[in-house]
Amino acid sequence: MPDTKIKCPTCEQMSLWDSRNKFRPFCSERCKLIDLGAWANEEYTIPESTSASDFSSSENEDQIDRDRPSISPMH
Repeated sequence: MPDTKIKCPTCEQMSLWDSRNKFRPFCSERCKLIDLGAWANEEYTIPESTSASDFSSSENEDQIDRDRPSISPMH
């Protein structure tokens, strides 16, 4: 089986994806630490999803009404 290579997320150099590369997915300890530092400096964020608890009670009711499927009366 051929060695799998990927781009390092930090420097984009091709890097071995294998247990022999103890820094994977990074190519080196330097790139791993650069990425860790970016997370520590809050340069990266994980987007939050909007949930019902994010709305005030009246906004929450409005959101629930918008999300509720409309049911047509039967004639």
